[in-house]
Amino acid sequence: MKEIVLDTETTGLSTKEGHRIVEIGCIELDNLIPTKKKFHCYLNPERKVSEKAFEVHGYTDEFLSKQKKFILIVDEFLNFIKGKKLVIHNAEFDLSHLNNEMKILGKEKIQNEIVDTLVLARNKFPGSSISLDALCKRYRIDNSKRSKHTALIDCDLLAKVYVNLLDQKEPTLEFQNNDKQNLVNLNEKVLYFKKVIHPTDSEIAEHKKYLKQNLKKNNF
Repeated sequence: MKEIVLDTETTGLSTKEGHRIVEIGCIELDNLIPTKKKFHCYLNPERKVSEKAFEVHGYTDEFLSKQKKFILIVDEFLNFIKGKKLVIHNAEFDLSHLNNEMKILGKEKIQNEIVDTLVLARNKFPGSSISLDALCKRYRIDNSKRSKHTALIDCDLLAKVYVNLLDQKEPTLEFQNNDKQNLVNLNEKVLYFKKVIHPTDSEIAEHKKYLKQNLKKNNF
């Protein structure tokens, strides 16, 4: 099953205040294992970044003004996520901004199935901090590279958190064993036996003789 771990960075919190997306990051998972397929782009939001947003991601107005506009990447983005479940931390925020960009272009809202890891974490750890940093600390995931919130780094961390929230061991790739494992039919019941070797008559006689001659009588 293929899923997309998705994250965005924006000029501010609310679309009602005219805030726009400045970065989109996506990592594809296949049965919880990251594939080599990624989607990433910086975007020209056509407006200034708020001070609070700049403190979060550090993207300047000058840098963003040189990037592509959403209209130029929207088709590639939609093709990348087509038919795949989206895994997002605080999905309401990211989807509100993505659907706002779609609305500006006169396109339909994103209809993908959504997994909100914020909801998963809230249900699993009620009353505890469930920020991405807090979950990384809980699951001992190294987030030292996260000095700023950047989409691809956050996607990589979220993919690892997601596996742990599902109570799965973080998957590993064992290329050498793949061919052998593919030959195993998991629906078959495989039984394993040890070979039983019966003693001969002469061996039994020798054994009895040994017991009679060498073992002390039990006086108790």
